[in-house]
Amino acid sequence: MTLLILAYLGGALTILSPCILPVLPFVLSRGTQPFLRGRLPMLAGMALTFAGVATLASVGGAWAVEANQYGRYAALALLAVFGVSLLVPQLAGWLARPVVALGNRLTGQARNAGPAAGPSVWGSLLLGVATGMLWAPCAGPILGIVLTTAALQGASVHSSLLLVSYAAGAATSLALALGVGGRLFAAMKRSMGTGEWLRRGLGVGVLAGVCAIAFGADTGVLARLSTGSTAGLEQSLIDRFHFRRSPSTQASLPAAPGMLLAANDTSAGFASRLPVEGTMQSFDGAVQWFNSPPLTRAQLKGKVTLVYFWTYSCINCIRTLPYLRAWAEKYPNLTVVGVHTPEFAFEKNPENVRRAIADFKIRFPVALDSDYRIWRAWGNNYWPAAYFVDAQGNIRHHQFGEGDYAESERVIQALLAEAGQPSAAQGLVTPDAPGAQAAPDLKDLRSGETYLGYAQASNFVSPGGFGLDLLRTYTVGPLRLNQWGLLGPWTVNADSATLDRADGGIRYRFQARDLHLVLGPAPDGRAVRFVVTIDGKPPGASHGADIDANGNGAITATRLYQLVRQAGEVGEHTFEIRFLDPGAKAYVFTFG
Repeated sequence: MTLLILAYLGGALTILSPCILPVLPFVLSRGTQPFLRGRLPMLAGMALTFAGVATLASVGGAWAVEANQYGRYAALALLAVFGVSLLVPQLAGWLARPVVALGNRLTGQARNAGPAAGPSVWGSLLLGVATGMLWAPCAGPILGIVLTTAALQGASVHSSLLLVSYAAGAATSLALALGVGGRLFAAMKRSMGTGEWLRRGLGVGVLAGVCAIAFGADTGVLARLSTGSTAGLEQSLIDRFHFRRSPSTQASLPAAPGMLLAANDTSAGFASRLPVEGTMQSFDGAVQWFNSPPLTRAQLKGKVTLVYFWTYSCINCIRTLPYLRAWAEKYPNLTVVGVHTPEFAFEKNPENVRRAIADFKIRFPVALDSDYRIWRAWGNNYWPAAYFVDAQGNIRHHQFGEGDYAESERVIQALLAEAGQPSAAQGLVTPDAPGAQAAPDLKDLRSGETYLGYAQASNFVSPGGFGLDLLRTYTVGPLRLNQWGLLGPWTVNADSATLDRADGGIRYRFQARDLHLVLGPAPDGRAVRFVVTIDGKPPGASHGADIDANGNGAITATRLYQLVRQAGEVGEHTFEIRFLDPGAKAYVFTFG
């Protein structure tokens, strides 16, 4: 219910987004029409189309986004014709005849009943459909959570309700705009007799909106000029309700029955007094196992087990791994089972996962959960997530996200003692954490996770906005904190951006001790060389683990690269990476 409310509020805020501004003339043009025949059908068409496009995008992948792109073209053409009809009444009458005739036939009206009284319901519905096609891409962080939930769950009543709730919020704010606009226009007509000029002015506004959307001004120029961007407000709502659009805390999924907390759960009878939170779930569904043959619940019965959900490019997971390795080594009676559930498609590749396991020196068993079957069986919501299971198969503790390592280790010690297998060493581990595995510098951290794919991107300021799945040459000017842009010819997809030719780059204004970027090599596997600068200069002592002091590095595998670790006092700087070869693929910035 909380997420439904959050989705509704996010939808209502969308009308304030810069990319919605060019759509408003289409909306206000129906402000003077009767509610049942003019405004209600348009609102219904807009909401249903928005929810339908978003649903397809969440469960259908890139082909649905491409289909929506063609739908945008059709919508722009339709709205351009509508704008011209406002300027030329004769054209409006000619266009309305077949729609009115169809409406009369569908409603059983006789042909000789005379002209239709008022606007066509079907014409208004069609205008709503076109508006919904243009409204759908204007997504903020809240819609990112909704789409992530739908993508993880697949098609379901829950994900559909979230999308409908978001669409209902958008339709509510649209209805308010219609109401205000209708009263304003009626007053102007009565007092000034400017109805015909008002009609023409709306026609000019509609055509201007079509041009703005067609040339990308809705996501480019308007985004820089407008002070009404809702991303910050949406993010504050997310934080207020304890949701984050990030690999470390994904949107809620319904828990499996075994994970639900029962009303009579109790710690009675357990020496450690840790409550029972559920029971161990199955590992069926793993497509492959590493470091071990497949494990079952029956095999783990009688053993204290730590089940760890992770994915290898997630920075929060990477920073937790030193503790998992140290606990597995320190406590021989503890069984650590890693469940690698991918966020990106490249993390489904078994060879990529095998390489990552070797690079991170992981020796405990790891199940490859590419189809999310184990994730769903456990009702998991997070990357990373650790579940602490006692020798009887009861889940006694959990840790979502990184941190609280001391408490987690004390839980391990308590469960081992309860099982009659206490460890001789009762102190706490202090593992070696090189490179990106080091704990973050939270006191100086002012930059957050930033996706480069358009499905979850934020703060992108290259003029013209994204060309969805299209090759486009980008530029970028001066940046404010946490803004970023592309340089050169890139193709931006839902989850990544791919460089078409050499000498393209990415620029980001950030403040953090560490800057990481998930990168992949050329499609044929060739390494891609790159150079990093900070404020236009080589990084020197502030270079990350994957580059040298001159900023030189190479993409040899698809993984997270640490590019900056600021030496001395941490401040705000402009990061730039230039790729000397074509084919580089960039996914997400993370900071620490």
